[in-house]
Amino acid sequence: MNLRDIKKDIEYFIGEFIDDCTLFVALNPHKNSEEVNSIIDEAVNLYNDLKDKINHPAEGKKKAYYDGIRKELIGKLDELSEKLSAAVMKEK
Repeated sequence: MNLRDIKKDIEYFIGEFIDDCTLFVALNPHKNSEEVNSIIDEAVNLYNDLKDKINHPAEGKKKAYYDGIRKELIGKLDELSEKLSAAVMKEK
C-alpha cells in the first residue's frame, strides 16, 4: 500500500462519514443536530490530525508507521460511528 492510497482512504472514509452526518441533520433538523455537529467537528479534527501525521512521518520503519495510521483511522471512525448511532437513537 502506498502513501497516495492512504491519503485517499483518509479523505474518502472521513468524507463519507461527514456526508452521513450532514444527511442526518438535513433530514432531521429538530433531532440532536448540535450533538451531530460536534461529532462532525471531531471528524474534521481527526482528518486534520491524520493528514499532519501522514505529511510528517516519524523516523524509522515507514510501513509500520503508515499501518498504524490506517488502524487509527479505522478505530477512530468506529468510535465516531458509535457516537453518531447513539445520537440518532436519542429522543429529543
